[in-house]
Amino acid sequence: MNEILNNNLVQHKANISEIVKDLHDLTISIGHEELAQTVSDLRNRIDEPFMFVIVGEVKAGKSSFVNALLDTGREITKVAPQPMTDTIQQILYGEEEKIVAVNDYLKKIYQPVEILKEIAIVDTPGTNTIAEHHQEVTERFVPAADLIVFVFEAKNPYRQSAWDFFKFIHDDWRKKTIFVLQQKDLMPVDDLKVNEQGLREFAQKKGVVDPLIFSVSAKQEQEGEKEESGFEPVKSYIRDNITGGKAPILKLQNNVDLSNNINERILTGVLTRKKQWEVDTEFRGDIKETLRHQSVKSNNQVDILVENLLAGYDRITNAKANELAEGLGFFSLLRRSFASIFDKKASAKDWLEGLANELEKDLNIELNNKLNSSVTDLADSIQQMAKMIDLKLQNSQNLLSNNHEIFSDIAERRSNVLRELQEAFSKFMSRTENFRDEKLFPDRSDLMPNLMTGGGIAMIGAIVAAVTQGAVFDITGGVLTAVGLLFAGITTTAKRRKIINGFKKEVEEGRNRLEKDVTEKLKTYVDHIKERIDENFKEFDRHLELESNQIDFLEKKHVSIQDRLKTIDGELVQML
Repeated sequence: MNEILNNNLVQHKANISEIVKDLHDLTISIGHEELAQTVSDLRNRIDEPFMFVIVGEVKAGKSSFVNALLDTGREITKVAPQPMTDTIQQILYGEEEKIVAVNDYLKKIYQPVEILKEIAIVDTPGTNTIAEHHQEVTERFVPAADLIVFVFEAKNPYRQSAWDFFKFIHDDWRKKTIFVLQQKDLMPVDDLKVNEQGLREFAQKKGVVDPLIFSVSAKQEQEGEKEESGFEPVKSYIRDNITGGKAPILKLQNNVDLSNNINERILTGVLTRKKQWEVDTEFRGDIKETLRHQSVKSNNQVDILVENLLAGYDRITNAKANELAEGLGFFSLLRRSFASIFDKKASAKDWLEGLANELEKDLNIELNNKLNSSVTDLADSIQQMAKMIDLKLQNSQNLLSNNHEIFSDIAERRSNVLRELQEAFSKFMSRTENFRDEKLFPDRSDLMPNLMTGGGIAMIGAIVAAVTQGAVFDITGGVLTAVGLLFAGITTTAKRRKIINGFKKEVEEGRNRLEKDVTEKLKTYVDHIKERIDENFKEFDRHLELESNQIDFLEKKHVSIQDRLKTIDGELVQML
């Protein structure tokens, strides 16, 4: 590393630049353009090299001074045999050598020289030419300069043009100005001391209280005569006060503080965003639990409904079984056979047909009554499931406001997801087809006229009633048909036991089918409604998943940046 640079400071600068790059990536990832621009500007300032503005008359030896000072083994500034034009040259680092004309009086020269990453040179062609265009230098470069070097020919430091330009240097900027007598090897030591004193007095008259004056020989420095060249005091001053010392450390600390401030602002926003995510996740969990709880409640209502149906079924079929057993006794059949001689309607066959008809009638009355008293409770339970979800949607908690300092776009995206969810769910509840289930009861075409008269949630009772009645009477009708066939042609006691056992068997099978089919159909229906309600939350679930991943990423990024900034800050404090 070059002698005029503080190696530790250069490394810290590189480390801070890398951290700020990560901070910049962080601001981009959260989509905050203003913060991203702020950090981008900060990053550019960190990466900006120290700027040395070199001023002096033509032939004062400015170019040779710069080449000797930077000591790169090559010419950073060209040493021209003839006076240069009145063009200012800004010499910067570039991957390849090129010249870019900015305007008639300024051009940028890029060179692939490592030290130019840390020190940029503004080489003026001569005070006797730039005095006419001093504004370009004093407005663009001097205020931002870390060091202003006035180079004089050691033989004659009193030429007026340099001092004419000096008057354009503001008092505050003069604090970072040094005076150099170049080409000291061309004059005797005593004469050099006289000119040093003369320069000091002249500078004091111009308002510089304690002028810093260095006598150097670029020729001697470049030829290896380091002790005689006078460059070491210049380099030492630059190292201690410009590229080193407290000033650049404080500047880096300021960059660290600003980076910390931005990082903490982002964290504050992330914590609010995380709290909103936690509230939303809890809300989503509450939705799931509400659906689970209400579906359990609805399934319990199904169990109660089925239990009531079976109780009625058992009471009717048991009564008819007893009546059948008594009616198939020997004397009863004999009496009916004798009576049938005088009255054809008094035969055993007619009696059995009557018994079957009574069974059908009694079952219809009993099961209809049971259904009418139970279906309403089940329908209410299913309706309550949808209504409770709708109410919870309307009352979801909002912590991340749409005008949030950092995450307003996330807040807006969340609001859009919730609004679309609420609108979709409102439509869902109003549509009849969302509460039908053709896979469970495809043959219930008689439902359609009734369903067209109301909204989806209002029709749940009608749907449940129709489905239940269909399931119940499909099953009991099958039992009655089987019983009727069983009774046909029975006229003797020889088949008494077969009839009674067959009756009991058909009744038991019908009971089992009634319990299984009604329970299965209704509980499947409840589960399907629960699933359809839950499907409305797909986009919200996707939002929560994205938020979870993004928040985790942001928190890890914050911690990484925070830890590295803390380490750098501690090291800079030790350097002060």
